[in-house]
Amino acid sequence: MPVHMSPHAVVWIDRHVARVFQFSDDELHSEVIKAHPHGPTHRGVVPHEADHAFLEEVVEVLLGSAKILIVGPATAKLELVRWLHEHAPKVGAKVVGIETIGHPTDPQLVAYARQYFRASDRMR
Repeated sequence: MPVHMSPHAVVWIDRHVARVFQFSDDELHSEVIKAHPHGPTHRGVVPHEADHAFLEEVVEVLLGSAKILIVGPATAKLELVRWLHEHAPKVGAKVVGIETIGHPTDPQLVAYARQYFRASDRMR
């Protein structure tokens, strides 16, 4: 996966997929990273452990971003943040926000992130 240099990135993540958008005022790059399937365990229950290869792929995409917003509907976003701080602290240090949001469309997600970063940049 190519690393795109961009000032801002937003990651929408759940246990199945990560949608990553990296953007500046005039550019937008997107990546969709799918979690690796786990085989069912006892009684068909899939373990809740984070998929490390999946998280490593997300980190690889984020390497060129200066500020990162992580969003999602449940706990996968917190698992990503925890994993970043333990395994990729240089990328983890770029996380400026963690927000709970449902299932926006791609344009809604990018608009949300642009608004978030405009407000965040004004506050600094």
